[in-house]
Amino acid sequence: MTRADLTHLYFLLDRSGSMQSIKTDTEGGFAAFIDEQRKGTGECRVTLAQFDNEYDVVYSGRPLADVPALDLQPRGSTALLDAMGRLITSAGKDLAALAENERPGTVIVAVMTDGHENASQEWTHPAIKALVEQQTKDFAWQFMYMGADQDAVEVGMSLGVAAAASVTYGRGKTREAMTMNGDKLRRMRSARAAHFASGSAAPAPMMEAYSDEERAELAE
Repeated sequence: MTRADLTHLYFLLDRSGSMQSIKTDTEGGFAAFIDEQRKGTGECRVTLAQFDNEYDVVYSGRPLADVPALDLQPRGSTALLDAMGRLITSAGKDLAALAENERPGTVIVAVMTDGHENASQEWTHPAIKALVEQQTKDFAWQFMYMGADQDAVEVGMSLGVAAAASVTYGRGKTREAMTMNGDKLRRMRSARAAHFASGSAAPAPMMEAYSDEERAELAE
């Protein structure tokens, strides 16, 4: 059995040059996102990776109490597909190497970007879509996609992310988008903890879908 009380949150953050105009809001929003997780039930570990045309893991498997303030340094272009491929495959290998009773019962992959793919060399949209769908179906990973100034539902679905877990936000609503998503994930974690504690054989709860009102609020 996996650890029902443990969540591993993988956050993939765009740091391409276009993020410069929302650098401060993104840093503040990430802090609010993490603060929401600290209010949740159970243990949560965080891995943060950033990408432009390069990919870097900032830290891996940090307890919430040890997550530092975000220092975003925008640069470069947007190799989103390659970043997603590296994050998902490396996370899968790391989790597979753990004893089953050490693996998190809940795995969340959150992607946040303000631009469209324009620089990947290794991964394609169909390959990423197949990978995301495989992890969702076989291991119940929860993926979420946050895209600024784009049709995030369409883009998210092209990446294998469910429409209910993809949301468009205006560049001026970066902090609000992160806060809202942090709240949704915190509540999902709490619901899953209660589900596992009950011993129910039903599928564990997934993240609550965005309402029309929430989508409208973030798109303004």
